[in-house]
Amino acid sequence: MSELNFSFVDVFAEKKYAGNQLAVIRGAGALSGEEMQAIAREINFSESTFILADEPRDGGYDVRIFTPKHEVPFAGHPTLGTAHIIRSVLLGGQVDQVILNLQVGQIPVIFSPDGYCWMKQIEPSFGPKHPPETLAGVLGLDPGEIDPRFPVEEVSTGLQFFIVPLKTLAALQKAHVDRPKYDNLVNQTEAKGILIFCPEPHDKPFGEGQNDLSVRVFVDYFGVPEDPATGSGNGCLAGYLAGHHYFGQATINVRAEQGYEIGRPSTLLLKTDLKDSKIEVYVGGKCITVAAGQLLSGQSHLNLKRGIMVRKRRKEEADHVPRARNRQYKQAFCESTRSTGRANKATSPNGHIGDSHLWSNLWSG
Repeated sequence: MSELNFSFVDVFAEKKYAGNQLAVIRGAGALSGEEMQAIAREINFSESTFILADEPRDGGYDVRIFTPKHEVPFAGHPTLGTAHIIRSVLLGGQVDQVILNLQVGQIPVIFSPDGYCWMKQIEPSFGPKHPPETLAGVLGLDPGEIDPRFPVEEVSTGLQFFIVPLKTLAALQKAHVDRPKYDNLVNQTEAKGILIFCPEPHDKPFGEGQNDLSVRVFVDYFGVPEDPATGSGNGCLAGYLAGHHYFGQATINVRAEQGYEIGRPSTLLLKTDLKDSKIEVYVGGKCITVAAGQLLSGQSHLNLKRGIMVRKRRKEEADHVPRARNRQYKQAFCESTRSTGRANKATSPNGHIGDSHLWSNLWSG
């Protein structure tokens, strides 16, 4: 297996180091599904994507999407972020549309002059409704904190989510997943992710801010306790808002914010149109490339990972030396690392300790 080029992208981000992190690996056609899953688990972002070839097939680019635990047929921020890399790296930024071939079918991504990119998701389908008491128990909420005017419902635009309408920002902020109750629920349903929302933004509640909705998404089943920005879930939310006339009409054009509770503020633009009595869903946001480099393969990769673990152990030992000797020990550790010719330790964009050969070329733009 040859070395694989990767990019890190912040998706649904208004600035660097916000939004939802995505790893995009190019030239991955020779990888097995097991190898892709191992890489996704190693990087440990909400999702990692694998572009199978640099050339299109049937007008689109073949892409697979993995969470740390599972492959998924569709996800929103990986769709936008991968299209952004194809456009900027493979196509020189000269096109206004990129099509991805995903398991759910072809998904087009449109790039607008204002810097936002938009994906058209598949037509929403509305699944089972659930008693508010059931989801309230899973989320640690009182049933009275769920808005009774609208249903708790499973919705899909490619990946099924529970949509739970809350009355207030306070309820949204205090929600937390009761894992045993969550596991019991999702073992019986197609939906695995839970999206909760309320009509109050974080910055200026009661409709005075630029955004219209606050959102949180919990997807423990896929190895992501809370997601910073969820394009697939917000696509379901857009279909739900339009289908139930949440804003008093069958079409919407709103801004949703997500990720505030976990320090990754994100902005997602949600639009729907009505065409031949069918709801068309569009989800938009900005993408910012923050890093690029190579994943090493074979024995070199194995040696690299061993070297990282050795240096981690040395640092842990340094942290447990009595305070009077700690500074001297850490200084010796750094000097020995440099003297052996190993790369200095670096921190990846998600805070993981890594290696400058692996997490290389952090972008300063």
